[in-house]
Amino acid sequence: MDYALLVIDDRDGSWDVNQYFDGNERPYAVAVDPFAPERAYLGTFNDGLWRTVDGGDSWSQIGSDFSSSRVTAVAVAAEDRPQEYGTVYAGTEPSAVYRSDDGGDTWSTCHGLTDLDSATEWSFPGRPDTHHVRWIEPDPSDPERLYVSIEAGAVVTTSDRGETWTDRVPDSPSDAHTLATHPDAPNRVYAAAGDGLVEEWACHEYAESTDGNESWSSLSEGLDHHYGWAVAVDPGDPETRVLTTSTSAGRAHDIEDEAVRTHDEPNDPYSVVYRRQSDEPWQQCTEGLPEPSGTFVPVLATINNEPGRFYVLTNRGLYQSIDAGETWKEMNLAWDEEYHDQQPRSIAGIDVKDD
Repeated sequence: MDYALLVIDDRDGSWDVNQYFDGNERPYAVAVDPFAPERAYLGTFNDGLWRTVDGGDSWSQIGSDFSSSRVTAVAVAAEDRPQEYGTVYAGTEPSAVYRSDDGGDTWSTCHGLTDLDSATEWSFPGRPDTHHVRWIEPDPSDPERLYVSIEAGAVVTTSDRGETWTDRVPDSPSDAHTLATHPDAPNRVYAAAGDGLVEEWACHEYAESTDGNESWSSLSEGLDHHYGWAVAVDPGDPETRVLTTSTSAGRAHDIEDEAVRTHDEPNDPYSVVYRRQSDEPWQQCTEGLPEPSGTFVPVLATINNEPGRFYVLTNRGLYQSIDAGETWKEMNLAWDEEYHDQQPRSIAGIDVKDD
């Protein structure tokens, strides 16, 4: 059973945890509009796309014209604002991208994605007869530009809000799980990937592009775990990154899935968090986090106006760092025992100012 959780700071050192859905929808991806924080969008693997316009008090299903109920990625292009809120994008399995210019009321298909030459090679290892949109990353420097990761097979780009697409380039990640950008680093794209486990793929567990996906460099010095999952960048410093990793897909996620677990590896979850500053090698930063063994690979979040602060969601709880990822502290949440067996899928943070 998977749940959607809303965590609220009570401003007194404690936090409230509110649980939504009954666990059968399989929440998969979440995005919040930073300029309209009462609006959030939740993609589920079994029950399509949902929206709240009241800060999570109520949810309604939207995107009824999608061709699939498996919504695997969602993003808000906050700088692209045809209304008082940002343009919303959703990605599905099989791979398709949809755009809404009215906050999710109506949607248009971003045609041409699967017409790209590389599409014939896209395949998700766990379900090799299909593939999906794993991540949608709006460019903060160009409101019409998006970077989209297909799992598995490509990182592709659109410069016109999904009207046309540019295919993958040589040496780009083939299995990018998370993409990130930074407003102070135009044309820079950060990618956490699973390429390090597949010899024929060009990039490894972490890569960066400094020219808007025209070329990529693998930056893996210091990494001892070769399955990159989530990356986040310090809101105050584009040179400080935090990365979550595991030894393999099997130990990162569902250890019972024979498609992603080799027979000779341990049968328990395992994950490690790393930090990189400027051109220095990656360093493990696990102080304050739960033990690597028994922890599914976490997801990461930052909040725009909180420089130096990162949040990491694990099956053991929610943790934060106030020193740019060097050390961590568990947040004071009422964490239900049944969450310990669940794989965290997505996290989004937003600062809501008191009136």
